[in-house]
Amino acid sequence: MESSFFVSSDGVRLHVLDAGPPERLPVIAFVPGWSMPAEIWRGQIESLGTRYRVAVLDPRGQGRSEIARAGYTADRRAADIAEFVARYPKVVLVGWSLGALESLHYVSARGEAKLAGLVLVDSSVGEPPAPRGGGTFRSDLKRDRAAALERFVRAMFRTERPEAELAALARSASQLPLDASLALLAYPYPREHWRAAAHAVKVPLLYVVTPQFAEQARNLKRNRPATEIAVFEDAGHALFVDEPGRFDSLLADFVSRL
Repeated sequence: MESSFFVSSDGVRLHVLDAGPPERLPVIAFVPGWSMPAEIWRGQIESLGTRYRVAVLDPRGQGRSEIARAGYTADRRAADIAEFVARYPKVVLVGWSLGALESLHYVSARGEAKLAGLVLVDSSVGEPPAPRGGGTFRSDLKRDRAAALERFVRAMFRTERPEAELAALARSASQLPLDASLALLAYPYPREHWRAAAHAVKVPLLYVVTPQFAEQARNLKRNRPATEIAVFEDAGHALFVDEPGRFDSLLADFVSRL
C-alpha cells in the first residue's frame, strides 16, 4: 500500500492510498463518507488490492488530507473527486454515504468520461421513501461533539469492533472542523437533484444498501432497470466492514463484467 499526495486546483493537499498491480484497469477508486478516513476501506485495499489496482481518497479535512479552511461544499468536493480520478486512465468509482452523493454530484457536473462504472453504497439517492427526519445529530454535535461522534462511530457497525478501532475513527472524525462538518451535512439540494443524477447515469451502476434504503433501491431499479442492487440485511451502515467477504465478492464480480 502506497501513500501519496496531490494538490487540488484550489491549493489543498489531498492524501491518497494506492495498492495493487499498476497495469490493471479499471482502477477501483473509493471515496469514504462524512468525516471518515481512507483507512476505513483497509479491508478492501488488502483484499481487492491483490487482483486490482485500488485507490482511496482522503477527502479534504479527513484522514491525512489537509484541513482546509474552505471548500466544504458539494461543488468543491466533486471537483476534488474529479482531480482524484484524473490520476488514473479509467476507474470504477465507489462512494459510500456522503461520498456516494458527492460521487453522483461529480458525475452530474463533470460527466462520465473517466468512469467504467459507478457504485453507490448505503446512501439515499432521492427515490421514495424519504429517510425519516427529526434527528438531533447536528444539535448533538454542537452540544457535546465528542459524545456525538462516539455514538456515530459505534452506530455504523452491526458487528462488534475493537475499542481501539472505534476510538481511532472517532479521533479521526474530530479533526474535521465543526463548521465544516455541519456544512457537509447541509448540502442545499432537494432530493430530486440526487434522483435525477442517479437516473441519468449511463455507465453500469451498482447500488448496495442496508434495509434503511432497500425500498429506494427497488424504486431505482424500477426507474432505471439497468441498475444492479444488493441489500445487506444484517449489516450496519459500514456494510463493507461488517460483511467484507460478501461486499468484496460483489464488487469484484461487478468490475470483472465491465
